[in-house]
Formats: sequence, C-alpha cells, structure tokens
Amino acid sequence: MQIDLNAPDGLTLEAVRRLLAEASDDAHTQLRVTKGGMAYISSGVTGGQDVDGLSFRLETWAKGLGCVGRVAASDEVWVMQIYNALKDNWPNPPFDYIDVY
Repeated sequence: MQIDLNAPDGLTLEAVRRLLAEASDDAHTQLRVTKGGMAYISSGVTGGQDVDGLSFRLETWAKGLGCVGRVAASDEVWVMQIYNALKDNWPNPPFDYIDVY
C-alpha cells in the first residue's frame, strides 16, 4: 500500500492506519516518501540505503518493536504521530531524515 500525498484525500488518519496495519513487524521497516509524494513502508531497504528518489524518510523501526502491524495501527497516538510527520514534512521537509520520537 502507498499513500499519495499529492491527492486531496490521500493523507488521512485511516490511510496511515491501513499503511501501518499492512506492514509486518517481523523485519526492520522504514516509512519512506518519494520525491513524487508517494509514502510507503519499506521492509527490504531501510536506513540510508537507496535514498535516491526519496524526499524524506523516517527512522528505521527495528523488527519486533511494534511500530508496524495491526497493534501499531490500533494505537491512536502512534497513528497521529505518523500522520503529523507526513503532513508536516510534505512537500518541503527540512531534512531528508525525520525522527518522530
């Protein structure tokens, strides 16, 4: 799943909830935003790897921490933090790496 940050109805709390719910906590993950405005969760490539084409990325979430998956998606405070990180940093992030903690 991806969230189109350019679409008028793309960035919603429900979209963030679905994005988090669909990711697996069995691997390291990272929320990334392309220069075209597509937000997605990467589990194969994280950290500072393959950042060409990215507008910004959040910190890498270690597997087993509960930052993604159904439990994470049910945490209203966490969903709001991720929503705000996307809303506050698109389309002009101050840095290419954003820490939400």
